[in-house]
This record gives sequence, structure tokens and C-alpha cells, in this order.
Amino acid sequence: MKPITLPVLGLLVLIPFMITLGQVLFKLTSGRLTAQAGTPFYTVAFNPVFLLALAIYGAATLLWIHVLKTVPLAYAYSFMALTFVLVPFVAAIFLKEPLTIKYAMGACLIIAGLFIVQS
Repeated sequence: MKPITLPVLGLLVLIPFMITLGQVLFKLTSGRLTAQAGTPFYTVAFNPVFLLALAIYGAATLLWIHVLKTVPLAYAYSFMALTFVLVPFVAAIFLKEPLTIKYAMGACLIIAGLFIVQS
């Protein structure tokens, strides 16, 4: 495998951040649907927060395809494990969801695993 360039490495880290942001926006969208009881589910298609989440996911997908032109899938996909660390952390900050010691231990193991796979 050729050495990974800094821009590609940046994208490998950026994409999980984008996926994380999309997940938080999806959660915010679901909260708005719950708050408006009786609202038909299809109205989510017109929700600006939902549309922003879709746009971020779409952009992440396009960037992912670009990354896969130069990086083997098995190597690149290991970076997606970052979403398992980032989503709960960001949800704790912005959505006030609880974090546990088990989460912290698991997140450390995931990060350690990523370092092992990438070495």
C-alpha cells in the first residue's frame, strides 16, 4: 500500500465527524417529531434539520468515495470506528445524554484498536 497523504488522512478523520454531526441532527429531528404529536411522519422530509443531516451524509459519502480511490477499504473502514466514540460524546455535550465509565473504557479500547490496525 502506498503511503497515505495528509489530505487523505484528514478526510479519513473528517468523515466520521460528519457522520457524527448527521446522527445528532437526525436525533434532533426525531425529537421535533415527538414534540408535535399527531404530525404525519412524512413531514420529516420538509424539516430543515433533517435536510441538513441528509446533505452532510451525502457530502460524507462523496468524500468517502474519493478516499476509496486511493486507500484500501479494509484500511479506510477502520476509521469509521471513530463514530462509535464520537456520537455518544457529542450526544452528551449537545443532547445532554449520559456517559458512563463503561462508555469511556469502550471508547479507549476502540481508539487503541484503531492505532493497532493502522500500525
